[in-house]
Amino acid sequence: MNRPFSPKYTLKLPRSRSLALGPRTLIMGIVNVTPDSFSDGARFLDATAAVDHALQMVEEGADLLDVGGESTRPGAQPVTAVDEARRVLPVIEKIAAASDVPVSIDTTKAEVAREALAAGAAIVNDVTGLHGDPALARAAAEFSAPVVAMHIKGTPRAMQKNPAYKDLIAEITDYLRESIAIAEQNGVPAEQMIVDPGIGFGKTVRHNLEIMARLREFAKLDRPILIGTSRKSTIGKITGKPVDQRLFGTAATIALCIANGAHIVRVHDVAEAVDVVKMADAICRWKDEL
Repeated sequence: MNRPFSPKYTLKLPRSRSLALGPRTLIMGIVNVTPDSFSDGARFLDATAAVDHALQMVEEGADLLDVGGESTRPGAQPVTAVDEARRVLPVIEKIAAASDVPVSIDTTKAEVAREALAAGAAIVNDVTGLHGDPALARAAAEFSAPVVAMHIKGTPRAMQKNPAYKDLIAEITDYLRESIAIAEQNGVPAEQMIVDPGIGFGKTVRHNLEIMARLREFAKLDRPILIGTSRKSTIGKITGKPVDQRLFGTAATIALCIANGAHIVRVHDVAEAVDVVKMADAICRWKDEL
C-alpha cells in the first residue's frame, strides 16, 4: 500500500539513470558553496571542504546532493554567473567522480545549469520555478535532466518584506502549474518536474505553517513534492532557538511533511534526518510493515 497522498513517480536522469520517488522518502543533502548562507555560510566555500562534506553526507545516507553557489537567504545579493560557476563546478566534478548519488545544481542561471550538468550534475533546482529564466528549462532539456520548480514571491533581496496572499495555497499552486507549463514549452516534459512550495521564500511564519499543514493539497499538481524546512527562521521564531540549535524543530517538520505527502526532504543534518525519515515512513506505511 502506498503512503497516503504520495504516489510513485520515476524520473529520467542524464547518463541513462533514473530516480524513483514514492516507495520511500528521499533525503537531499545541502551543500552550500557560498560565503553568506544563512546556516553554514563560508564553512564549505573551499572546494575540498565542500566535497568532503558532501561525501560525508553520502556516507550518512543522503540520496541526493544539492550544490549551490549563490545564497538565497533573505536580503542576499546576487552573484555573477562566472563567480557562481567558479564555486560549484569543481565541487560537482569531484562529487560526480567519487559517488553515484545524483547531484542537483541549485541555480537560477541557464549558463550555470548547463555547465553544471556537463560537469556531472543530474537535476536542476530553480528557486524561481523557471519564472526568472525560462532558458534554464532549455538547458535541462539538453541533458534530459529533471527540474525542481520552487515557488517564491518576489526576489531573495525583498521577499520577506510583508509578503501577502489572498489565497495562499491556490496562488502557490497556480505559480507551480505555470512553472510546469514553462518547462513543457521549453522542452522539459511535465513528467520530469518536481515541485517545491518554497518554505520561507516570501512567506510569513503563518504562511509556512499553513503550507506544511496543507501540503497534501499540492498533490493536485500530480508531481513529486520536495520540501525544504531545515533550520529555517520559522523554526527559530517558534522555538526561540538560534540557527545551529534547530535540529529537533526541523525533525518535527520533516515527519509531518512526510505524513502530508512529501517525496523529498532537503536537509543540512543528514544522519539525523535518516532516522526521522525511516520512522515517519514506517508509521505512514504501517500496514506494509506487518
